[in-house]
Amino acid sequence: MANERLQKIISRAGLASRRQAEQWITAGRVQVDGKVVRDLGTRADPLHSRIQVNGKPLRPPRQPLYYMLYKPRGCVTTLSDPEGRPTIMNFVKKIPERVYPVGRLDYASEGLLLITNDGEFSNLVLSSSSGIEKTYWVKVSGLPEAGALQKLREGIPLEGRRTLPARIRRLPPQGRKESDNPWYEVALREGRQNQIRRMFERIGHPVRKLRRVSIGSLRLGNLKPGEIRPLRPAEVRGLLQRAAGDE
Repeated sequence: MANERLQKIISRAGLASRRQAEQWITAGRVQVDGKVVRDLGTRADPLHSRIQVNGKPLRPPRQPLYYMLYKPRGCVTTLSDPEGRPTIMNFVKKIPERVYPVGRLDYASEGLLLITNDGEFSNLVLSSSSGIEKTYWVKVSGLPEAGALQKLREGIPLEGRRTLPARIRRLPPQGRKESDNPWYEVALREGRQNQIRRMFERIGHPVRKLRRVSIGSLRLGNLKPGEIRPLRPAEVRGLLQRAAGDE
C-alpha cells in the first residue's frame, strides 16, 4: 500500500475524525517509527510504519460501527469533560468498540447525533462539500423581520468568512395562538461551532432552544432523548451515496 497522509490513516482506523487527527498531530501527540511528527503533510505506510497516537499503537477497528443517538440537553458531545459535566459517554458504554461523535451539539442543544468508529465516514458527513444537509428546529426570542431572515438565508460574515446559503422557514405554532418566541426550521450544509446561535444573535434574536432533527435522509423519528440505535446498512449507504453525489 502506498504512503498516505497521517491524518487519513488515523481517521480510517477509527480513533477520530480527520479534523481531530490533525489537531493531535500538530499538538505532538503522534509518533511515526519512534519520532514525534507535527507536520500535517507527513505520510506513512499504514501497513509497515509504527504509528502511535497518544502513546498507544494504532490498530484498525475490528468492524465499522454506526449509531444514531438522541443527545439530550445538559450533556457535552465528548467522551470526557475536564469540568465534570455529563457526557455522551453515558449512552455509548455498551458499544463493543471505541467510538466517537460525528461533529458536535453544544451543551444546551439536543437532537440527532451520529456515533461511529469510521473516520472516513465521519469526514464525509462533516464536510460542507459533501452536500449533506443538517436540519434544526430553533426557537428564538422575539419575531425576526423578514429582511433579517433573508440575510441569514443568503449568508452573513462570521469571523471573516461568509456562511453558506441556508434554508429557513417558520414552523406552524404548537398551540392555538401565535407565539412571541416562534420556532423556525433551519437547514445548513455546513456546521461551524455554534453557527445557528451566532447567526440569530447577529440579527438580535438569541436562540432559546435548538434541536437537530435530521442529517441527510436520517431523522430522529420516535427516538427519545438519551436513546441510541444502530444505523441500518441502507441508511449508511444512503448517506455515503449522497456525499458522493450519487443521488
